[in-house]
This record gives sequence, C-alpha cells and structure tokens, in this order.
Amino acid sequence: MTKCSRITLLSGISALSFTLAHASLANAADAPVAAAQATTEVETVTVIGTRRTDRSVVDSPSPIDVFGGEELSRQPAADMLDVVKNLVPSFYVPQNTISDASTFVRAPSLRGLGADQVLVMINGKRYNRSALVQVVTGGDTALSLGAQAVDLSLIPSIAVKNLQILRDGATAQYGSDAIGGVINYGLRDSDSGFEAQARYGQTYSGDGESYQFAVNAGFKLFDAGFVNVSGEYFDDGETSRGATRPIAAVFAANNPSLAGQLPNYPGPAQIWGSSPTNGYKLFLNAGYDVGANTTLYMTANVGHREADQSFNYRSPISAPVPLAIDNGTGSPATGSPGRNGAFAPIYLTACPTGNPTCPTGGFIKNSNTFNFTSVYPAGFTPRFQGVVEQFYGTMGARGKADSGLTYDLSATVAKNSLDLAMTQSLNSSFGPTSQKAFKFGKLIQRETNLNLDLTYPVEAGFASPITLSGGAEYRQEQYEATAGDLQSYAAGPYAVQPLYVQVSPGVYTRSIVNGSPETASQSPGASGYGGTSPASAKTSTQSNYGLYVGAETDITEAFTVGVAGRYEDYDTFGDTLVGKVNALYRFSDMVSVRGTVGTGFHAPSPGQSNTEILTTAFAPGGEQVQTGTYPVTSAIAQYFGAKTLTPEESTNYGVGFIFNPTSNFTLTVDGYLIKVKDRISITSTFDVGAADILAQPALAAVGVGGAVAYFTNGFDTETKGIDAVASYRTQLLDNPFSLTLAYSYNKSEVTKSDPVAIGADRIYDIENITPKHRANLSAGYEIGGFSINARGNYYSSWSTNQDYPGQTFGSKVTADLDVSYTVAEKYTLTVGANNLFDEYPDKLAPTTANPIYALTGSTADGQIYPRSGGPFGMNGGFWYARLRVKY
Repeated sequence: MTKCSRITLLSGISALSFTLAHASLANAADAPVAAAQATTEVETVTVIGTRRTDRSVVDSPSPIDVFGGEELSRQPAADMLDVVKNLVPSFYVPQNTISDASTFVRAPSLRGLGADQVLVMINGKRYNRSALVQVVTGGDTALSLGAQAVDLSLIPSIAVKNLQILRDGATAQYGSDAIGGVINYGLRDSDSGFEAQARYGQTYSGDGESYQFAVNAGFKLFDAGFVNVSGEYFDDGETSRGATRPIAAVFAANNPSLAGQLPNYPGPAQIWGSSPTNGYKLFLNAGYDVGANTTLYMTANVGHREADQSFNYRSPISAPVPLAIDNGTGSPATGSPGRNGAFAPIYLTACPTGNPTCPTGGFIKNSNTFNFTSVYPAGFTPRFQGVVEQFYGTMGARGKADSGLTYDLSATVAKNSLDLAMTQSLNSSFGPTSQKAFKFGKLIQRETNLNLDLTYPVEAGFASPITLSGGAEYRQEQYEATAGDLQSYAAGPYAVQPLYVQVSPGVYTRSIVNGSPETASQSPGASGYGGTSPASAKTSTQSNYGLYVGAETDITEAFTVGVAGRYEDYDTFGDTLVGKVNALYRFSDMVSVRGTVGTGFHAPSPGQSNTEILTTAFAPGGEQVQTGTYPVTSAIAQYFGAKTLTPEESTNYGVGFIFNPTSNFTLTVDGYLIKVKDRISITSTFDVGAADILAQPALAAVGVGGAVAYFTNGFDTETKGIDAVASYRTQLLDNPFSLTLAYSYNKSEVTKSDPVAIGADRIYDIENITPKHRANLSAGYEIGGFSINARGNYYSSWSTNQDYPGQTFGSKVTADLDVSYTVAEKYTLTVGANNLFDEYPDKLAPTTANPIYALTGSTADGQIYPRSGGPFGMNGGFWYARLRVKY
C-alpha cells in the first residue's frame, strides 16, 4: 500500500473543508442558482484549476496561461508540440532525429519535468496516452526516459477554441499525472461558419517541404444544439543537416563503381534531420440541449500519422580516416570507423551428421561462405517506419438542478496504436535466407474513463457563495504488444558458429585464433530494432477508482481560498491520498498575491510495468550495441535486481503576484518549487556476458556484449523556477497594438539517486539539457487590412553529457515574423518565416569522446549539430505562405 506522507497538510485541508461545508450547508436554503457549466471565453473565464464558473486568469489563485485558437492556428507547424513550444517558454520538446520509435512520438516537458508528469485534457476530460513508452537513452529523452505520455501531435490547431495551461500541481483535482501542471484544449463550439486554410512552406535550405490543409465548419443541431467538425491533412518532407559518414566517403573514393549504391548517394549515407511525415487529424465537438438545464455532449478524435526514419549506416569496410585534430592523444590523428558485424563472413557448411570430431551445431571454416555484400555491396541504412492510429471519444450529460447543484457525468473510450516496421535491413543470423523488410508488431494503448463531477453553491456569510465540489472517477488502462515477424526477433542458424577446420578426410578440429577456440557470431533480430516475440507479446490491464472533494470561496472581497483532497486506489499499487490548498489576496484593484501548496502522484502505467523491447545503438566509435529493456516482472529483470514499481510522489509549492494597474496592462510573476520522490525511469545498462546468457537463455536475443535495462523508481528531483508574463494592449496611430513578454527560469536538481538506476551523465542531463532561461517577446499590429506579428525568442546555454560530454551549447536568439492581408473580411493571405535569420545550434566541437573527422567535418556517424536539435531544432529558417478563407 502506498500513501503520501502529507498528514499535516491533509489534516488541515480536511478541517478547513469541514468548516466551510458545515457553514455552507447551514445556509443552503438561501443559496443562489449557480451557472450550469464554465464557459471558455479566452480573456475572462477559465475551466481548469477551479470548479467555479466566475474565475478569470487575473483572479485565479493558480497561474494559468490562455491562448486563443487564432494564435495557435497562426503558427506555421502541423505538429501541436511545435505550436506550443513556440508560445510557452517553459515547454520544451526535442526535434528527435535518429531516435528509434521516439522519433514517431516525441516526449515534451513542462517546467523541466517528464512528459507523463503533465496531464492533458480535451474540454476538461482526460486525453489518452500514446502507445509508446520512451526507451531510447540520450539527449532525446533525457527528461522523459521511461515515460508513457500523450501524443499532442494528433490534435489539429484549427479545432481549438482556446488552450489553457495550468502551471501548478493539480493531482488533487484531476488525478494522476498532473504533478507539473495541466494542458487543456477547449474545442470550437460554434454552430455556424466555415473556415479553410492551406499552407505551403520549406526550409531556407530548400528541403523539408511542408503542406497543410485544414477546415472547420459549424452546424446547428435541430435548433437546440451544435455540431462542430475540424479536419487537417499534412505532409512534411525530410530535412538533412548532417554529413555523410566518413567511412562512406572513403568507400565512395575507393570504390567509384559502387558509390552509386551507397544509401542516399550523393547525399549523406544516413540522415540527421526531420523524418518525412504525413497524416490526417479529425475532431468532432457536439452538444444538444434536452431541456432548459441539461445538455448532452460528445467529442471524438480520429488521427493517422505515418513517418519514415533514417537509421544508422552499416559499413561493409573498415579504414583509417583522418581526424580534424589529434584530440590530445599524441598519436597520429586518425580514427578507424569499423565494419558492421553483419558483413563478417558466414560459414555455410555445417558439420557432417554423426561426425565425432565435428559435433552437431558446428560449422566448417572453409571457402563456402556467404557475405551480405552480395545483397548490399555498399552497405545499408535501414529505414524505420511508424504508423500511429488514434481514436478518442467522450459522451456525457451536464446540467443543473433548481437547487443550484451542477452535475457532469461522462464516459470516455480511447485507443492509440503504433505499428512498427523496417525496410532496407537484414537479420544477419539467417544468412542468405534473411528478409530485408520486417514487421515488428503493434503497441496498443486502450483506456476507459467514467467520471462524475458535482458542484453545489451555498451561502455561508462570506463575500461569495462557497462552491463545494466532489466527484468520482473510474479508469481502466490496457497495454498490448503484438508479435512481429519471426525474423524480426529470432536468432537464425548462423547466430553462433563454433568453427572447425579439416585436418584430414573426415577428421576435424576446433579453429584456434590467438590461443582461443574461434566462434563466429551474427546478431539476432532485425538490424536496428527488435520485434516482439510471441513469448513477449502480452496484454496487461490496470484499473483504479478515485474520489475527490473540494471547496472554493471568497471569504472577503479581498481574500479567496480553495481546498481539495483526493483518494485513489489502484488494483496494482494500492492507494494514495493527496491534497491542495491555494489562496489569492487582493491588496487593491492593481495588486494581488497568490500561493499554492499541494501533494501529488504519478502512478506507473501498464506500459511502464510491462514493456519489453530490443533496440540497437552505436557507440562513438561505430560499434553496434544491442540493448534489451525488460519488465520488472520478467526473470531477466529480476536476475539483474529489478523490484516492483511504485507511484511517484510529489509536493508542489507556488507563490506569485499579479499587477494589473490598467485594463490594458497585466504582469504576473510566479515562483514554484516541485519535489518529486521515487521517479520512474529506466536503469543504467547492465553488460551481458556469456555467463549471463547461460543463466538466462532468453538473453541470447541481446547477445554477448549487449546490454540490459529495466524500469525502476530510481531517483528524487527538486525543480524550482520563475514564470513571468507581461501583456500590454494599446492604440498606435489609432490602430491596435499589443506586446507580450513571457519569461521562464527553470532549474532541476537530482537530490537523491540509486547509482544502479541512474548514472552521472543522465543526472547531468536532467539538470542541464534545457536552457535555464527562456524568453519570448512578441508584438502585434493591425492597420487597414494588414496584420503584422513579430516574435523574438531567447534561449540560454545548455549541455548534455550523455551525447556530448564536455561541450556547452551557447545561448541563441531567433526571430519569427508574419504579415497578413485580409480582403473583404473573408480572405486572408499570410507570408512569414520562423527562425527568420536562419539560426542554428552550435556545431559539435571535437572531443576525445566525439572526434571530428577532417574528411567530412562531422563525427563518425555524420553529425554536425546536436542530434536532439536543441531547444529550437537544427533545420534553420523556414518560410511559408498561407491562405485562409473564413465565412
């Protein structure tokens, strides 16, 4: 049984709740009728962080950002992750280039926390997780390794009426995952009108062509409701910002007749950049009034996305290649990128049956060999494909009784799947019978949520009625992994080849090399990724129920207070109890202060508890390393010391002030401290040797020299920071002019860790991979039919020891600009640029760990810029044109 040890706080919450409730019920007969539901007007009322219906952003006891749909749809990106990153300084998401399945589902961060420590909602209802659990180590997942989070990219911007971001812990109100905050998308709900958008753009380098088509339409539903539908199609081309591998350049020079068979020739043999992606997203939002006080509603989301990612180049040769510098070694400045193991000779002659000197399972070392150069003469670069399918649907009824009681009863079902495949690859352990294309199986996440939310306003002699709230939730999550092709995971007949030589007719002896018996080996599974075997294919289910209560009121005209408590019980991990208190005090109409303290939790998902996957990574020298990630319940994980996962626990503190001297100027400054215990992640890797495979035969899929990792509660963190937002609206030459400055300071520290669970380099990355200082300054001006919007973005320095030890990437400033012209109030043409001045992250500096090769000016694997892209990506400038028609 797991319990948050916050007894003092919870006792205080309970006592205050009881006092408020008792006073309220005593005056219930005089209670006024409350509003049936919160509206989603962008500039006045919010619907997250409170159960009251009269709460505006500047009057909220918790910090909330609200962005209108116009602002979201103006961003020149099809991916909602990039849209939010452009607007919210404390939101971070890497570009993810060659990142296995993490390229298909990127993991964002809010306030420096993991992707699954932020709750995402649609119209105030929990949005489902993606099917992917992040298992790739390195800078791409430094903050979210092991997370199973929401895929925001499946939400079309044109469907959104407003985006609300609660920058405060809200687990007591909304349940698991809201440690770092809540992101709520309010959908468009108009019952008339039509809008269509078409956008084309490309990078300044001439690649990355991007097409986007989006429509929205509203309809009346029998004069008592509405149906609003939105759709988007997108097609984003590939970008390339690396060089060819040095060994590929050597191959081309030494083998000119075969150079044309190098992957992507004459371009880089492997691609460091954005993967080509296309797909569609649909959203439906509907409501119908069945009486004066009751509304039936429905939302539905369908999405489809395909991406095709370059993997690492596999070279058929080894050769010395000059380095840019000697890296302080004092030896000749050369490196030797190695031949990929798949191109070692495979001996085809098996030992004769029944021969006592050449036993069954042995192979004869002779000229009867096979080499994959007959299939890939110039080497190969696997292409990894991912297809995401999404369905999400919510139906419910909400309304109010004459007594003022409001209710909202809803049910949600959702399914997200990721179908993985690979082409231009091989399973070298099957030799000449190897496939070149593989299906790895599907990852599937299913969710069912049932919710009941109630509020009741009662008079207690305070400055406003007390809004009592309460409710219940039942959730069930199911995670499934289906089996892939046999060769995608299996070890073929040539995986392990004890070699024998013939000494006389019918007589053989072991081949001896350097005094030891010689054994040839080939890696099992597809080169680049491991499919799911039938033994690993499984379905895991987890369910829980939760109960919450809360109370909010203005005790005086100047003093607002709110309390909340929540109890949850999981069938897998036991129960937990969390609470929250927040308050706002208005010193005057111009100045207010606010504060929050609360506890929270994040429960392990079925995916985190049951993921089993095999990935391939490359060491800096080019050596291929197989890594298996195993469930904590598996024999392999327990062999290496795994223990049952438990929920993360958190404590949030926040304090801030609001300065609102005039109706057209607002300044909010909020500081926060978030402590998280027992964070869920993936361990550092354990090396696999022959003795380990003997003890756990299933480790043959990893192989000698491979590695093993598993999920664990491995460390505690403390995150602190400041968010400041200033906005000013006025008239310039009698035309509207606005300025907004948003600043974020964020610093994370690993305060406690298990060295088995997390290494020094990852600790360093958690503390340093995001810029500690971020700022956006934006300005908008309208004159005649023209609208001009400009934004400057500041990113302070950052670094990652997992990928580039010893290098700090410097601070940068980028600029965005768009100009629109509207004709007849219906037709708008926009031209603009993101990263107007074509800024890039710093190039990689030569170090001993990551040498730079003079032939290509890149690392051994062709990198020029950091693989994660840094805080703003490595594609450089992007120009676009957009046409909008709106009726």
